[in-house]
Amino acid sequence: MLKNDTKLISHWDILLALVLLTRLPIPRLPEDAFDRQGLAAWAFPSAGFVVGALACAAGWVGSAWGLPPLACAIILVAVLILCTGAMHEDGLADTTDGFWGGFDPARRLEIMKDSHIGTYGVLALILSQALRVALIAPLLATGAFGGILTACILSRAMMPILMTALPNARNAGLSHSVGAPLSSTTGIGAAFALAMALILIGAPAFKALIVAALVTFAIGLVARSKIRGQTGDVLGATQVMTELAILIALAAAL
Repeated sequence: MLKNDTKLISHWDILLALVLLTRLPIPRLPEDAFDRQGLAAWAFPSAGFVVGALACAAGWVGSAWGLPPLACAIILVAVLILCTGAMHEDGLADTTDGFWGGFDPARRLEIMKDSHIGTYGVLALILSQALRVALIAPLLATGAFGGILTACILSRAMMPILMTALPNARNAGLSHSVGAPLSSTTGIGAAFALAMALILIGAPAFKALIVAALVTFAIGLVARSKIRGQTGDVLGATQVMTELAILIALAAAL
């Protein structure tokens, strides 16, 4: 939540984004840095760049050792999951279980909070990760690491947009504790992500951003209908789904 620090950008924001969105060993931050959680949302794409770079490095090493693209893609995805503690994948599983396993908002939120995973969640994880590997493999085969990084970066710029556009559906959880980012914070994050994507892949970055924005809009409509807002699980699902959408667009362009 916003307290005394109202600067749009701080030198702590990138490290704070890494603390919030990854499980990487980050130096201990001062307590007042966490007062900026909502404002630091502009830096979420930087977390995508860091975990994406680590994963791409692992994929490159596998390619250098002569492993087939499919094996390298599996290694790359495994590193992505390890770096984030599977928080986004967990959000996807909980969201699909809740959205299609309950008949009213209260019951859906209850299911999403349950640590057990249901049939919808299992299927969502299997299908999404299989598609993720299948899309990354041809990108690796052509050395298109910039496209993979772009998907990691832009997908994390979509989460603050949903946090700003929709109210928190429950008065608890990570999304509630972070707070709703300002519209200016969301805009800075999107511009930051697009700038990095343009450096990495050039003009196709605009197509990737549009695809991600459309998927985010669709998820927002479903979330508003199902639970009247967003939660941390919905944000995690948004990251996974927009990353897949970007990978589909880039793989199709090949």
